[in-house]
Amino acid sequence: MKWGIMATGTIAAKFAKTVEKMQSDDEKIVAVGSRDIKKAQEFADTYGIGKAYGSYEELVRAPEVEAVYIATPNSLHFDNTMLCLENGKHVLCEKPFTTNAKEAERLYSEADVRGLFVMEAFWIRFLPLYEKLLRFIETKEFGELRHVRCDYGFIAKGGRRERKFRSELGGGALLDIGIYNLGFLHMLMGEAPKNIASDVHFNEYGTDDFSVLQLKYPGGRSAHSVQSIGLQMERQAAIYFDKATIYLPDFQAAASMTVKPVEGEPYTVECPFEVNGFEYEIREVTACVRGSKTHSDIFKPKDSVAVLRLMDEIRSSWNMKFAFEKN
Repeated sequence: MKWGIMATGTIAAKFAKTVEKMQSDDEKIVAVGSRDIKKAQEFADTYGIGKAYGSYEELVRAPEVEAVYIATPNSLHFDNTMLCLENGKHVLCEKPFTTNAKEAERLYSEADVRGLFVMEAFWIRFLPLYEKLLRFIETKEFGELRHVRCDYGFIAKGGRRERKFRSELGGGALLDIGIYNLGFLHMLMGEAPKNIASDVHFNEYGTDDFSVLQLKYPGGRSAHSVQSIGLQMERQAAIYFDKATIYLPDFQAAASMTVKPVEGEPYTVECPFEVNGFEYEIREVTACVRGSKTHSDIFKPKDSVAVLRLMDEIRSSWNMKFAFEKN
């Protein structure tokens, strides 16, 4: 796949480093675009990228680019993805895919009409460890899944704090990192909760910096989720079954899990990354494009939309204004 990278921030750099370390003839970054040509050129020089463009429009019109990895601020994802689709480019867009479910549905529909591949970069769904975990759930090896808890938080400082919290940039802890929590829960539960209770704290920007969610699912299952951009919290998760509890020391970058059976000795399952975890979603995009698919069969549009719809519902219950929603 001949990739173009849109934007030159931290996450764009991680993507570039991943492709570089994959050392695969199937993956190559051929161009990078920024609204600042100097930044684009510096990024290109750092990662050995052939072309640097001083606008996103130039990047998506570049004939050498097959697919674009979008690493812009949350509030720009809808417009940037649409720009790519309108110019015939396949898309891998950073999470959250859009700032609300309605926008996401429009983009997935547009991709289908144009015969182009598009996917939200919910990279943890493709980690090898989760193949094993989902198999435990599907086979009921430990009985029924009863409850899940997950925590994720960090302290945003300096200029990063403003970027993470400003409403017009799609800010707030739930949208920015809570998507990992809710995406993780959706992956395990396979459906939307039927009841949600929450507590939330708002910051000086009027967006959420801490929230606690209690979710009830069909079949008597439940979940507890905490997300914050004001508190340092380990990315831990625990999954409770009838006959065992599975602990993940880091459910986002999940490379290991400890199984503690009710009867028997605990044991650890290891699934180390080849690079850093991004490589699996990158390969999925390439495989799908080569197979003429417009979406992944592993992380489907309906999964992406379901999580965004859940976040819409939660934020609406907090009376948050969707200042970033497109008409």
